[in-house]
Amino acid sequence: MPGRMGIQVHRIVILGGGTAGWMCAAAFSRLLRAPGYSVRLIESDDIGTVGVGEATLPHIKDFNDQLGINEAAFMRATQATFKLGIEFRGWGASGAYVHPFGAFGQDWAGIGFHHYWRRARKAGIPVGALEDYSIAIAAARAYRFDFPTEDANSLRSHYAYAYHFDAGLYALYLRKYSEALGVKRTEGKIVKVNQRATDGFIEGVVLESGAVVEGELFIDCSGMRALLIEQTLGAGYEDWSHWLPCDRAIAMPSQATRPITPYTLVTARAAGWTWRIPLQSRIGNGYVYASRFCDDETARRTLVDAVDSAPVAEPRQLSFTPGRRREPWLRNCLSLGLASGFLEPLESTSIHLIQRAILRLIRMLPQGRISERDIMEFNDQQDQDMVQIRDFLILHYHVTERRDSLFWRHCASMPIPDSLTQKIELFRETGRVFRRNEELFAENSWVQVMMGQGIMPRSYHPIAGKLTEDELNRLLTGLRESVTRTAASLPEHAAYVAQYCAI
Repeated sequence: MPGRMGIQVHRIVILGGGTAGWMCAAAFSRLLRAPGYSVRLIESDDIGTVGVGEATLPHIKDFNDQLGINEAAFMRATQATFKLGIEFRGWGASGAYVHPFGAFGQDWAGIGFHHYWRRARKAGIPVGALEDYSIAIAAARAYRFDFPTEDANSLRSHYAYAYHFDAGLYALYLRKYSEALGVKRTEGKIVKVNQRATDGFIEGVVLESGAVVEGELFIDCSGMRALLIEQTLGAGYEDWSHWLPCDRAIAMPSQATRPITPYTLVTARAAGWTWRIPLQSRIGNGYVYASRFCDDETARRTLVDAVDSAPVAEPRQLSFTPGRRREPWLRNCLSLGLASGFLEPLESTSIHLIQRAILRLIRMLPQGRISERDIMEFNDQQDQDMVQIRDFLILHYHVTERRDSLFWRHCASMPIPDSLTQKIELFRETGRVFRRNEELFAENSWVQVMMGQGIMPRSYHPIAGKLTEDELNRLLTGLRESVTRTAASLPEHAAYVAQYCAI
């Protein structure tokens, strides 16, 4: 029977810095101030980090707020700009659509706005595109930004925001924060892992210098090397490349340009997609592609041709296998970030997954000895997060009308998980989307991606039929005009950044 196992937890050892390691250290240093705990982070300056993640989700603000971080200071330190969503070009039938951080229109009688919009379209009412009712999209396309309000009656409460920032600078910022609160950093490479003979628990790690760092709970943030969770404990890895065929990325920064777009640009290419992420000091560019359908030199040329300003560094190549660690927490070792799996950055979920895992770990922090029940629950919840995000990413590739390359023909015809098939067909038939178990992506996210890529629901909720056509026309016309007017009244994004957090 599962029960308590191992040894009393007092010393927590984090292996690896980077975004995952220092986010974990910062959270522990702020939220774990109980006596009897110590936190040490081991990293080597000689081992680089992936460090190309520059786009985030709105949840990152909640994490920073929990740490008591001043937003303007953090944005200056990380060269950040604001992000209202992601524009997808070349993915769907309409040419381009935006996945916004916010609602479309407003819900009436507890029914999603898109049902009313769909009913109006079927009735022939000239209501325009669904995105015309999103304040986040209108502001993004006009290069405008202001903070949302807390007035529920205002359109300006109907959106959220995230950041574009330098992930390496974010890690440095959190390092200073963590060390000021008592986290001990040890420089060095690990050459050996000591395990207890009786049960395989990790007792300590041996550094190249000969020093031994002991602990009771180890957090593996060693990236794709997964030094503890995989190389030592053999947790296993589930490969998802049959659903997510991209396995390479090439990144190259370029000079900053104006205007500063308050959104990430993701453009479909012959064997994958390119990103464009504007920071204050530069633009982050990259190409995520499938090596089965594109060689590295072709990928490099594709990226160089796509960049719209002068490069400031040479292209950097990355390889990865999309998937998840079968047991992200095994014995007294828990993995975070790339050590726990990799889902490509199409929807900027990597940092969010780190954040979710850290806060989940803190909720399940061992009371004395490690509980096997906690391990089982943590792993189950992590698995749900990964599977739900996986399905959302597969949606972008599979639901496509592109047939102009071997890559896109493969994506359109490949088998997909039953869980995603159910979600697609339910929406296609009824316009309904249901979220499960605190799922990351909201109803509006699924609606916009499916509609943006050509899935139009055949029907709408019956409650949407209660309004007369005249009532529906007046409501939608007034709402669309309010969205346009409100977005036009917001400050210009670059000017707002310059006033609020200029570097």
